[in-house]
Amino acid sequence: MSRKSATMSGEELGDKLLKSVKEMKAGKVARVTQVAANEVAAARLKTGLSQSLFAQALQISPRTLQEWEQGRREPSGAAKALIQIAFRHPEVIREGLKN
Repeated sequence: MSRKSATMSGEELGDKLLKSVKEMKAGKVARVTQVAANEVAAARLKTGLSQSLFAQALQISPRTLQEWEQGRREPSGAAKALIQIAFRHPEVIREGLKN
């Protein structure tokens, strides 16, 4: 296919975008992507805390928490233990912020 034949006019593009918006509003989606939360994010979500507050409770930087949640870094052994406690007993982590 040549480059010229692959280009659309402004009107054609507008029509295509309008059709897509109508399909989305009607609930006709082409694909649905679901991302499973890793164990760190899952533990934080169980506590109901923001990244900032969860990081504060674990005494780590918010950036470190982001790295863990995005899978770019792994928590150490001690941090993993805290994450497991947070998952099993989220109230303990919330209480730790009050002290």
